[in-house]
Amino acid sequence: MATQCRHSDFKRTAQPGAGAVFLAESCRRVHMLVRSAGLAESMSHYLIRRIETASNISVNARTQLVDGSDRLERVSWERGDGGLEMRELRHVFLMTGAQPNTHWLQGCVALDAHGFVKTGPDLREDELAEARWSQPRPPYLIETSVRAVFAAGDVRAASVKRIASAVGEGSICVQFVHQTLREPAKTGNLHAIP
Repeated sequence: MATQCRHSDFKRTAQPGAGAVFLAESCRRVHMLVRSAGLAESMSHYLIRRIETASNISVNARTQLVDGSDRLERVSWERGDGGLEMRELRHVFLMTGAQPNTHWLQGCVALDAHGFVKTGPDLREDELAEARWSQPRPPYLIETSVRAVFAAGDVRAASVKRIASAVGEGSICVQFVHQTLREPAKTGNLHAIP
């Protein structure tokens, strides 16, 4: 994709600094749109220095996308000061998943303080007791506090937050589902698996 952007401006949202540095090596311009106040909240000083010294990377803090079309020709975004900025851009890459959308799971499975789903060895005894865990075994690596309910990818508390890892966790999940289906049903948080 970087070669397709060689003669283009490029916009990157959220805070994927390493990607911006990589793309800046082959793109004319990289615009980083950052929802927060800046890069220091979630990025190493080393990476921030590399971004600041790259003459073709601009960091726009407190911004959000506000406009687009059915075919990417230009992108508008709102700056932190309320002003609008529009650029002719043909390539946009997004980083998503930094904040889990798991509010609907509260009270169903154990979540960490940030809303990520806790699984396997990250579950405390009190969380398992609250969920009425009744199995003689501990939860599998990506099994939640509820027997036979699994979480894979960015939503999982201890995940790596990379797509390759999410795909791997998804494939591992299939094996755990097969193991769970072979177990006899116990009383507790899941009475039977058909």
